[in-house]
Amino acid sequence: MTDAQAIHELVQAGLAEPAADESFDRFARLVHRQLGVSSALVTLVLDDEAVLPGAHGVPEPYQSARRTPRSHTFCQFVANEARPLVVEDARTVPHLATLRAVDDIGVVAYAGFPIFDPQGRAVGSLCAFDARPRTWSDDELATLADLASACTSELRLRLAQARAKRMQRVALAANKRSRLLLELSESFAAATSVRDVAERLAAVGAAIGARYAGLALLDGAGTRLEFTTLDHLEPGVPASFRRMRVDAERAASTAARTREPLFFRDHAQYGERFPEAASLIAPDTVEARSFVPVLADDRLLGVVALAWDTVREFDDDAVKTETTIASYVAHAVERVRLLEERHRVAATLQAAMLTELPPVRGAELAATYASATRTDQVGGDWYDAVVLDDDACVLMIGDVTGHDMRAAAQMGQLRSMLRTFAWCQDEPPAVLLRLLDRANRGLALHSSATAVVVRLDRTPQGFDLTWSNAGHPPPLVLRADGTVDPLESAPDLMLGVLPSTQRHDHRTRLAPGDTLLLYTDGLVERRGTSFAERLAGLRSVLGEHAGTATSAVPDALVRRLVADQRDDVAVLALRVRHTVPRAPAPGRPSVLTRPVEHTSTAIGPARRWVDDVLESCDVSPAVRRVAMLLTSEILTNAVQHGTTPVRAELEVGHRVVRVGVEDGSTALPRLRSPRPEETGGRGVQFLERCASRWGVDLHDDPADDSAADGGPADGGAAHGDPADGGAADGGAADGRAAKTVWFELDLDG
Repeated sequence: MTDAQAIHELVQAGLAEPAADESFDRFARLVHRQLGVSSALVTLVLDDEAVLPGAHGVPEPYQSARRTPRSHTFCQFVANEARPLVVEDARTVPHLATLRAVDDIGVVAYAGFPIFDPQGRAVGSLCAFDARPRTWSDDELATLADLASACTSELRLRLAQARAKRMQRVALAANKRSRLLLELSESFAAATSVRDVAERLAAVGAAIGARYAGLALLDGAGTRLEFTTLDHLEPGVPASFRRMRVDAERAASTAARTREPLFFRDHAQYGERFPEAASLIAPDTVEARSFVPVLADDRLLGVVALAWDTVREFDDDAVKTETTIASYVAHAVERVRLLEERHRVAATLQAAMLTELPPVRGAELAATYASATRTDQVGGDWYDAVVLDDDACVLMIGDVTGHDMRAAAQMGQLRSMLRTFAWCQDEPPAVLLRLLDRANRGLALHSSATAVVVRLDRTPQGFDLTWSNAGHPPPLVLRADGTVDPLESAPDLMLGVLPSTQRHDHRTRLAPGDTLLLYTDGLVERRGTSFAERLAGLRSVLGEHAGTATSAVPDALVRRLVADQRDDVAVLALRVRHTVPRAPAPGRPSVLTRPVEHTSTAIGPARRWVDDVLESCDVSPAVRRVAMLLTSEILTNAVQHGTTPVRAELEVGHRVVRVGVEDGSTALPRLRSPRPEETGGRGVQFLERCASRWGVDLHDDPADDSAADGGPADGGAAHGDPADGGAADGGAADGRAAKTVWFELDLDG
């Protein structure tokens, strides 16, 4: 039997009425689509009947009436036992076979998961059923469990919102004190994080004359209180006060432990009760204090601490005001935690819909997705990449209209179809988009979306790029020289408008070092500015990241350009790797050189050039990681402590990789042991420990590679350690003009 108080709260929230509900109908449709069942229900179980706020595929009159006697339903068992009920054929289960639902609604195969209210009470179920026997797979049950969790979050949020509205109605009917409290309660409504609640508490405290305010929340173990911030606490409070045990002899701990508020008219009265704590606080800054427990349905959430710089008498009105503020804080904290839970569930669903990026030969891929902060935390933006073979791949990005569960479901359907078309149809992007648009209409999805599809075909000079744009923001190309080119064209119609519309392909080329950027409009969403201005801003910021590692570019752009996020954002970046003109072979190594600017910003691109070449020579990731570490060290040595010109040298043989960095200084590195507090001094240690061999070649001039020194075998030429923070002996006295620091890594283990 559903808990009477739980039923009462459903009635108060208007959820006990037999009527269709858009959000719960959406969950029923999602179950129908994801599991491929004939019917799905969201059921709330009351005293003597069950209401059906969410229903799909249920026969009449139940689809319209949205109610059925409790005794007829399978869902009564799910709610009573607060656990899933899964049967392949209800007609073979004695206590189910006689239920009216078998004949009236056609329930034979049934899978139902409980949904819970904020107090953890099972009040109904999300279920799927068929009129024929069915074996439920583990994946189907896991999907249904995830959707039931999201449905629980929706129900809890609705109940919390209904409770907040009821409290507001009571406040509107109250006296002047209640009207004031109503205004104060509204200040918590926009809080989206615990820190937001604490900030709004400080403003509310100021409205009633308090000089300082703090919110201490109970930890998960229920043994400690921790203030969310020290910004609004009284001055002179030790940092140790931020976190305290519930059993400590302090005012906040006592209020939490006893669940009774404490009020002190002045500092002297506070000191009489808590002399040790009072002795740690400056006595001339604060007088009156109050500590009120934050309770939600008898559950302790934390303590509100307020302080005044004057003496204050706490009469009945003052006590009622502060206890009411604490109740507002409780509801705000609960709502925030529900939103966070909802976000986690939605983020899990979103992550499941976005596949891991595949490796693309000759290129480096990176992507990010950030959900909107003011919606269901799940949306219609997506990205994808499909590798066709070693020489071709397809990249996709799109944006379905909306920022809720419905948009996410439509996104999943469109993305899956486009992914399938890309893999199965060897067609250019325009044809793939045309197929998708026709399927969107033909399968009655009726989704509205923008998208860009890009096909990349590898060539000796990089990639040939073909793209088609369905009403989407234009892709950008960050060239190797730092310039940014938009792939501008007259965009075709967005998807879902006119499937028969003509779509067009456009072509360009990507050279080694170029980066292709695909993004959704959330990255350039700015109120009060034109799209041209927003696009120019993105081009400028992208150009500033010319030296940034590809893996960091998407997140860096989101952090820089997206603030108060009203739209979800997807960003996909592909950088073309540098390659060797010919692959190494026994007795014929591949040798390449690259000039390096004498600046720290040139280290990253040069290091990635080495990694690109090694990747194109099929060097293993493990060897490449070691090579990147050691390359960073010798590049940093040359840029920070050497002189121009600086040049990177790379030789990839059949069994050995050799990397060298030449600069115009003759100061030689030495092995030493730096102190723990020193930031440098470890480069040579890395060479000693990680390289198969290393050394230093001294030259009469930058082009002369004679006079080789170094390597661990002969001790390495050691006169100073500029790379590692040591003093360097100059090279002018011996007449040498340059050096090359090099290392080798064996490829045969």
